[in-house]
Amino acid sequence: MSGADEVRDNTALPGERPGGGSPLAEFTTLRLGGPARGLVVATSDDALIDAVRAADGDGHRLLVLGGGSNLVVADEGFDGHAVRIATKGREYDNVGDGIVQLTAEAGEDWDDVVADSVEQGLGGLECLSGIPGLAGATPVQNVGAYGVEVSELLVSVDLLDRATGRVRTVRAADLGLTYRNSVLKHSDAAVVLRARFQLHDSGLSAPIRYAELARALGVEPGERVDAAKARQAVLELRRGKGMVLDPADHDTWSAGSFFTNPIIAEAELPDVIARIAAQVGADQRIPQYPAAGGGKLSAAWLIERAGFAKGHGGPGGRVALSSKHTLALTNRGGATTADLLGLAREVRDGVRSAFGVTLVPEPVMVDCEV
Repeated sequence: MSGADEVRDNTALPGERPGGGSPLAEFTTLRLGGPARGLVVATSDDALIDAVRAADGDGHRLLVLGGGSNLVVADEGFDGHAVRIATKGREYDNVGDGIVQLTAEAGEDWDDVVADSVEQGLGGLECLSGIPGLAGATPVQNVGAYGVEVSELLVSVDLLDRATGRVRTVRAADLGLTYRNSVLKHSDAAVVLRARFQLHDSGLSAPIRYAELARALGVEPGERVDAAKARQAVLELRRGKGMVLDPADHDTWSAGSFFTNPIIAEAELPDVIARIAAQVGADQRIPQYPAAGGGKLSAAWLIERAGFAKGHGGPGGRVALSSKHTLALTNRGGATTADLLGLAREVRDGVRSAFGVTLVPEPVMVDCEV
């Protein structure tokens, strides 16, 4: 099939070659996960659409892979077919009043997209620098970092609707974008083909909202700086936390932040804060941030105060919390998904026991659960 690389299967989709199972570990940043029956690497829209339609038409289970940076796959693998999105292309359209619309194909490396936008003299995406994965995944989980979320910049996406087999354009406002979530996450209803973002041509960053980034840049929160300067500061901060991919650094063999920052309902927040204060001491500042309907707490802070230090290890030392950031669960080499999930449960249960707060995993779980 034009636009697809063939990979191994006994009941092949278009673009697959008969053979043994296709390991998924090599397609995830955790480097964990068993085989799928077969794998198509789709380098064109036609190849991607054909593979998805063929799987759906034959009743096959289908796993759509992006960069694998937010994916945990069971050791037993996936009893179905996998299609990896590898489409490429970026376009810039000047829409007037200093606004430029960037269209990125789903298979574009996300940090390459951000870097290119900054090089083009455009501001808006710079605080999302260094995030691993593909452009098509960013709306799915409403990617965010250092005070900026994709929902603030996203205009629309083109989706392959799997129920109808048709491609349709959906506005950002109709995607249910909330904190690290959307109607697309944990759903097989549609596949993102491309995304459009609204940027500005001033060459300046979005207002710097995140205190840590403002300190690194030497500015007050709310100020704007050169977008390239903001990007470099974000990359340095992320590297310091092991959040920029490096094959030689096991601290980056992770799915990024494994747990989302918990949002506590307004009515429950005082009791939760009181319980935390009783455990850590009334003199300790408890990080809190505004959130719709309540307050957001720091998962990393809770993990550390529950007794899990950086580098805390699981069985045999095969998995551990990152030595740089307690929110990342890492594969130290030779690990299994079962090892990782065991560590995740230990951390989740420890935080719940200490503070009555239940942490929720951020990655997509494929035939496994915490």
